[in-house]
Amino acid sequence: MRTHFPEYEIISSASAEDLTLLQLRRSGLVIADLAGESEDPRSVCEHYYSLISQYREIHWVFMVSRSWYSQAVELLMCPTATLLSDVEPIENLVKTVRSGNTHSERISAMLTSPAMTETHDFSYRSVILTLSERKVLRLLGKGWGINQIASLLKKSNKTISAQKNSAMRRLAIHSNAEMYAWINSAQGARELNLPSVYGDAAEWNTAELRREMSHS
Repeated sequence: MRTHFPEYEIISSASAEDLTLLQLRRSGLVIADLAGESEDPRSVCEHYYSLISQYREIHWVFMVSRSWYSQAVELLMCPTATLLSDVEPIENLVKTVRSGNTHSERISAMLTSPAMTETHDFSYRSVILTLSERKVLRLLGKGWGINQIASLLKKSNKTISAQKNSAMRRLAIHSNAEMYAWINSAQGARELNLPSVYGDAAEWNTAELRREMSHS
């Protein structure tokens, strides 16, 4: 990493618990390896979720293995985090870091491949989603959380959650991991590729969210 980012001051820690408050306050980027064996991956992801909530200025990059995928998608997908595969080429990691958290993809294509996600065949499913449900799923697929979507669309968290759950029922989807797999499937990408009612893609970033929230 020092070879690719000589301008960064790089600090290594064995685990998230070893990160100090001072280190986090001074950091603009955290790369976390979630590829090792763990008896409780969910607890580790929940700890990182807590850190993400506290340090929103940090770009969090998680290297995710197959055994961690479901927990990582459920707990770590957000506008300031990127999920990459643990077998990702180093060039992809470098590109993600260089792009920053407002321009990089929220989840790597390698993580949404059938071998990683064990996705079902969605091609037979008839899609009858409402426009509101499509908007919610589209934003979730971009890494937005329920709170952020509610603020942007000027609706309550309860309404956004209800629209998400309704969409999952229509699609016969039973978990967040399966939901993201559908969003990233050929059918999901086709069904959710709708023109934004707020303008072009440049508006769908963290800066726009902050502007929207400041006006609410």
